[in-house]
Amino acid sequence: MSETTSPLIAPAELLGRLRAVTLLDVRWSLSGPPGRDAYEGGHVPGSLFVDLDRELAGPRGARGRHPLPDPATFAAAMAAHGVDDQRPVVVLDQRDGTAAARLWWLLRWCGHADVRLLDGGYDEWLTAGGEVETGPGVPPAQGRFAGRPGHQPVLGVETAAALARDGRLLDARAAARFRGEQEPVDRVAGHVPGAVSAPTSDNVDALGRFLPADELRARFARLGVDGTRRVGAYCGSGVTAAHQVLALELAGISAALWPGSWSEWVSDPSRPVATGG
Repeated sequence: MSETTSPLIAPAELLGRLRAVTLLDVRWSLSGPPGRDAYEGGHVPGSLFVDLDRELAGPRGARGRHPLPDPATFAAAMAAHGVDDQRPVVVLDQRDGTAAARLWWLLRWCGHADVRLLDGGYDEWLTAGGEVETGPGVPPAQGRFAGRPGHQPVLGVETAAALARDGRLLDARAAARFRGEQEPVDRVAGHVPGAVSAPTSDNVDALGRFLPADELRARFARLGVDGTRRVGAYCGSGVTAAHQVLALELAGISAALWPGSWSEWVSDPSRPVATGG
């Protein structure tokens, strides 16, 4: 992907490129139902289902609920899905990209140069009149994907805490979780001291499409992202934080991802927790 190519692709453009790209469907939600069932019930022709929990994360533990996968294991899984260093990849999910952005980020982290996300996801594909396939999908030819990590900035616990003090650490979760009013998944409610609430739901419009770049720049400026501070993003387990990194890139802002996120932070009860707005 060239520096001038958007990380997004619209259904109208994808309609004319279906045979020229590798399509990966990452339908997933924190509360279910299983993404594979939705995929087999209807998907973009030629797309293949990718299991976020099994293929886009390592074993849960002290590093969080969805730590980064082993790079070699991830590269092998992607190659089995047809990912090739020389072939463009398009990733999608049901609607707003909050799951597919995880794969977008991982492929970019591992050095793939041409990865784009279908703006508005499968729902927008249907609205545009795209054809639909059902069933488990056809196994592709094996791709050649080197999978060399290190092409995207990553935060750990200490660097994330430092960024919350000295830069801007954006919390991509719902505002109620940030404030500590509710926590449906992790053992402790609240946020990293110094972090700023920036729900990913505010990155998209009512149809799940990313806001225009100028609107995203204005949104992040209101959150103190003004070009003078380093920026990072976290969420519950590093999934929707990738959506924040993508939105920041659309706004022309480079940001680091904290893969362990809140679930890693609260794995150690000695770490401080903030609540409220």
